[in-house]
Order: sequence, then structure tokens, then C-alpha cells
Amino acid sequence: MFNGFVLLCVLAPVAGLGVDPSLLINVFKDFSPGADFKGVSQVQGFHDESRAYLFQGSSRSVRVPEETAQRMLQKLRGKSEFTVAVTLKQELLNSGVILSIHHAEQRFLELESSGQKSEVRLHFQAKGQQTHTEIFPYTLADNQWHKLSVAISASHVTLYVDCNRIYERVVSVPVMDIPEDTSLWIGQRNSAHGLFKGVMQDVQILVMPQGYITQCPDLNRTCPTCNDFHGLVQKIMELQDILAKTSSKLSLAEERMNGLDNCYCERTCSVKGVTYREDQAWTDGCKNCTCSVGWVLSDFLQGIILIIVSLCACFCAAMCLFTGQELVEGDRRAVHHPSGLCLLYECKQLTVDFSVCPKGHDFCAEGNTCMEHSDCLNLEAGASCSCKEGFRPLRSDNAYCEDIDECAEGKHYCRENTMCVNTPGSFMCICHTGYIRIDDYSCTEHDECVSEQHNCDENALCFNTVGGHSCSCKPGYTGNGTICRALCDGLCLNGGSCVSPNTCMCTQGFTGKRCETDIDECSEGFVECDSRATCVNLPGWYHCECRDGYHDNGMFSANGESCEDIDECKAGRSTCANDTVCFNLDGGYDCRCPHGHNCTGDCIHDNKVKHNGQIWVLDNDRCSVCSCQMGQVMCRRMVCDCENPTVDLFCCPECDPRLSSQCLHQNGLLTYASGDTWTENCQQCQCLQGEVDCWPLSCPPADCDFTLVPEGECCAHCVSDPCQAHSVRNDITKTCEDEHGITRFSGSSWLKHGTECTLCQCKNGHICCSVDPMCL
Repeated sequence: MFNGFVLLCVLAPVAGLGVDPSLLINVFKDFSPGADFKGVSQVQGFHDESRAYLFQGSSRSVRVPEETAQRMLQKLRGKSEFTVAVTLKQELLNSGVILSIHHAEQRFLELESSGQKSEVRLHFQAKGQQTHTEIFPYTLADNQWHKLSVAISASHVTLYVDCNRIYERVVSVPVMDIPEDTSLWIGQRNSAHGLFKGVMQDVQILVMPQGYITQCPDLNRTCPTCNDFHGLVQKIMELQDILAKTSSKLSLAEERMNGLDNCYCERTCSVKGVTYREDQAWTDGCKNCTCSVGWVLSDFLQGIILIIVSLCACFCAAMCLFTGQELVEGDRRAVHHPSGLCLLYECKQLTVDFSVCPKGHDFCAEGNTCMEHSDCLNLEAGASCSCKEGFRPLRSDNAYCEDIDECAEGKHYCRENTMCVNTPGSFMCICHTGYIRIDDYSCTEHDECVSEQHNCDENALCFNTVGGHSCSCKPGYTGNGTICRALCDGLCLNGGSCVSPNTCMCTQGFTGKRCETDIDECSEGFVECDSRATCVNLPGWYHCECRDGYHDNGMFSANGESCEDIDECKAGRSTCANDTVCFNLDGGYDCRCPHGHNCTGDCIHDNKVKHNGQIWVLDNDRCSVCSCQMGQVMCRRMVCDCENPTVDLFCCPECDPRLSSQCLHQNGLLTYASGDTWTENCQQCQCLQGEVDCWPLSCPPADCDFTLVPEGECCAHCVSDPCQAHSVRNDITKTCEDEHGITRFSGSSWLKHGTECTLCQCKNGHICCSVDPMCL
């Protein structure tokens, strides 16, 4: 029981270890990379129940066909809970990619094993299209069979090797928004890099976090996954949004209800199914009626009889007959007499009286039948209708008029290089594309190049054409003319950009014509570290690292001031033999012989006694040599003498002269000798005996809540403005209150009330809102 909920764990998808096919991507079942692929052959596997393949050689291209890949990847799209499982035997010291799902430079999911660094690396796409890399120190490349599973459940990742849980970590939530034309590669990243060498069997992706139990049935899931928890949190956030929207609607309804007190309710009259408003008049037979304060009054010649009918008042008026028309009291009609006089007839007391029309009489004001697009004209004998300019009559009395389409009927004055467009009562002459207006009816050719009204790139040439222009990139640039990029021989390395022909602009920390040279900030005096720290140069960067005998106190100061002494004696990190006494020193320790004792000066290393003066090679690192000197163990890397014919090429790859040990840069234009290192896409790469291995650049710790990776750089920097931060170390105790008073947890996001494109996010008590331009 937890907070009122009962958590029940059911392994429905893995009933009897049979996996629902809709949740399983079995790569070697749907795709057979046998004889059709160079460098791949079917061999005996760890077991005989499925096919196994040997991957070898340095020239192969094992890419799953597009149709098959899309069918596989459709099961993974949009998921944040899955397991990658494989049974493998990797060659000793090989570094290669087991499986890679990528689109151009975006790695959505990639599993890699480095024998040179003894690491398992998981690369995946996180929020904001950022590639996240999680490194697990472990040696798979030992020419032995291993069962490997990497289980991901939202922000939780677990590494299993041979049915043992090796690592369990919290990471960024993966985003599997996989495009349609994404590639799926097996045993390599692409046709040139990350070549896995060895045997693979049962390469699977299971869309469930507990997929590892297909390899290890004895392991069983007994607790909810992190994805279950994230789903619950998401539901809570959705309920918060519903509550916010409902609160908004209730507030609006309350405002409207409060406004009802100020409403004016108008009285109306209903007569014969027709509703009339207050003071509205109408004619009913012999009566003129008016709606008045909700009473009906009928006035006949005999008197006034009060009748209450639908709260309406009617008053009968006297009527006259004139040329077959019924006129009520006060109605007037103007008639043009054959003699030329204008006679004005008026209904008065049941009789028609007439007089001569007064000069300038406004007949239009008395009412006319002229409709839209028709004007009323006052004549001597009465009113007349006349169609407005650009319209023609539909009836003989000109009361109704229609638009004349001057363009269709050829009644316009548009000249060459224009297009006639009809408008109500008129027309317009629109210039053709590439022409400018002379007057209302004609246009002439426009030289966009001379007037600089073109869309050519600043590094392109503009050529005027009839009705337009064309663009062509200048020599040394490439592109379509509207966008031109400079060409640099061999391309720019280490994140540098080509700003002009054969000229690279380097990112911070690099220099050289192609930005190929790392600036050693330590040796060139750019950095001054604390005396307890030493400057460590990194590709494009540096940091002050605590010297041996010191460790950081957790403040992570940039210059090493936060380094403090380690008490090796108390921490049990000394190598003093049992016949000596450990005495702590600043930055080290001393093994002192008690007074009156005859001490040997021996050392204790890896729980083994090493005699004073003894020299040995480490068991787990054949390139490091150690010695025991008066109770203290001193270790150093082996000195490489390339002139020595017996030099160990594994420890001294720079001494390997063989062409087969050279490596090709990712751009395919540069070669490196064994032992060379370089930086590519924020990764440190090294060539070792013909194989390229890359791993994320080491960055100094950024011990702060808000961090930002500046453009062109690889390492995060601390920032004070939370709204500028790319990453936030969320503190759930620091909440935000939105515009409806709803409490939001740090890390949650919502659409701002009244908008569709403004997204707000809570960042440790700070609300940051931004408009999505793609939404507008």
C-alpha cells in the first residue's frame, strides 16, 4: 500500500517467457546478413536455437533494408520504455558498435562496446534533439561469450551482463521521435566507422523495461518501473491542466452571472406569431400598430376599446385611395403633370389634397426603392434610381444593379506587363513579377540586381533576367546562389566553420589553418591553478585537477581552490606495511618505523606484499610500471622508445609504422597514424592499430542548478538566468504558481492560458515562457 494505491506487478507481455510479437524487434529473424554482405558469415553461436553471425574485416556495409527497418522501427517510435538485448563474443580490444539507429547526425539509439577504453556506451536522443551518452566502465571485448541487456524505463537505465545487474542510473528521458527515413545498422555505425569484430546472436529490441528476463528467466520484475511513475506524474500534470482550464471557465461564468444584475430586459409584443420590439410600428389591415409598454389599444371610429393582446398597442388610422394605392393619414405622392407642373398629393382626413411641389423638394428622403450600388436622384417630379459607375441595371427602374467585369469584357486600360484584376465597380492593373509600376495602367521591367532587391547571398553574383533575376555563387563558394557556403580544402576540424575560401574560424580552444591544433592552455600560461591542483589540458578546454593526495571538497572551484588534503592513513589508502606506522602529510603520507624497530620498508598493494625496491607491471594495465619505495607504491606509464624493436605497440601505438594501423577521419579526407588523437562533434577520438574509438569529451564539473552549453562549445557553463539554461538540476521542493494559482513542480510545463503557442516551464521556482515559432 502506497499513498492509498495498491501496486500490482504483472508480467503480461512475458507470459511463460514468450514475448508479444508486437513488442519484439528480433533483428536476425527479420533480417539475414549472411552471404549477401561482405565481411559477415553465419557461424556456430552460443546456442543452437537461433542464427549467429561473425562480423570481421574493415570493409563492410551491414545496413538493414529500408522497408524492413521501417517495419521494425515502427514498434519503437514514441516509446520511452524498452530493452536492447544481445548475446555476443567480441574480439580482444576491439571497439565497435553493436546496433545503431540514426538519421544523418542524430543518434536515436546506439549501443557501443570499447575494448580499448573498457567501456560500454549507450547513445540516445534526449529532449531538445540533444544526444545523450551514458558510459558504463566494463570490458566486453575479451573474446568470451556475454549476455548483454540495457533496460531503459523513462529516466532510469539498468545494465545487465551475464544476468548480473552491473549499473543502475538516472538519465535524461529518451525521445524516440524517429523519422521515416532513419537508418538501422548492425555491427557498425556507418560504412566506415565503429566496426564491431566478433560474433553476435539474438540481437533484439523489446518494447518493455523488463526485456532482460528473456535472457535471464530467473530475474523477475517485482516493482513498478520508472516509466510507471513518470506516467503517474504525467497524469497528475494533465489533471492540473484540466483543473486550470475548468477554473478559468468557472471564473468566466461567474463574471457573466454577476453581469446579469445590470441587464435591461426589453418588453416585446407578439401578434399573430410575429414578435415586435418596444415602439416598433406596423400595419394590420385598417390599423397602424405600435408596441407600447406592453399594452394593446385598438382605436375604431366609435371610440377607444382597451384590449389586452400579447402586451401590444395598436391605433387605427384613416386611409385614402389614390390611383389604386392605399395612403394613410399624412402620406404624400408627387406626380409630374403633362403640363409640366409637379403636383404634390397628400392624404388628409380621408381625402386627397394636392398642391404644387415646392422647389427643391427632397423626394429621396421620403423613401425610395434604390438598392445597393444604385443612387437615388431627386428630379422635379419625384425620385429616380441611377446605377453607380462600374455597375449596370438589372431592371428598367435602375433599382437593382450588377458589377461590370471590365477585365472579362475588355473595358479596361491595362497595358503591357500588367494583369487586369476586377474589383467592385472598377478594376486594377497589377504588375507582373519582376516589373515595377509606371502609372495606374502600365509597368516596366525591374532590375533587381541594380536596386539590390534580390535574394542572392552576399557571396553570390546577381544576373538580371526578363521578369526576374538569377544567382550564382562566387568562385570558392558552393550552394544554390541564395545560400552560399565557403569551400575549405580538407574541411574545418574540431567544430570550426568555413567563413571564406580556405579560411576556417575555430571554436574556443583550437587554432591552425583547419583548426587542427588544440591550444594547450596549461603549457602556454593561460591558466594559473592552485598549488594543490594541476592544470590538465583537454581538447578545446582545460581544468584544474586536484593533485595526488588531494580531493575536491564538493565546491568544484575552477582554479582548484576547493582541493583539500586526503588523510590516506584514516581512509586506509596508504600502502604502508604492517611493521610501519602511517603518518599523514599535506598531499601525501609517510611510512615511519617505530623507534627501536627494524622495519623492512615493504609495501602492501592489492592486498599483496611488495618488497622494498621491487618493480612490477600492473595486472589490469600492462602499460603501467610500479615500484615499492620505503613503504610507498609509485606507479607511472611505461616510457615509449620507438627506436627499440621490442617496444610494446599496444602501450606505444605512436611507434606503430604500419599502414594498416592508420585510421581515416570521419570526413574521409584525413588519415591518422596509430596513437593520434583528435576531436569530432564533442568527442575525443583516437586511432589505435587501425581502429577509431571515440568517447565524450571530459568536461569540468558544473556544480550549479542552471547550465548552458554555448554555441560552438561542448561543455556546460553555469548561468544565473534560469530561462537561458539548457539543463536544470530540478529541486521538487521549489515549485511555481501559474496564472490560475495552480502549483507546478519544477520540470513541469504547460500552455499559457489564452494562447496556443506559448509554452511555460517551471525551473526551480522560476517560470520561463517562450513562443514556439513553428506553432504560429
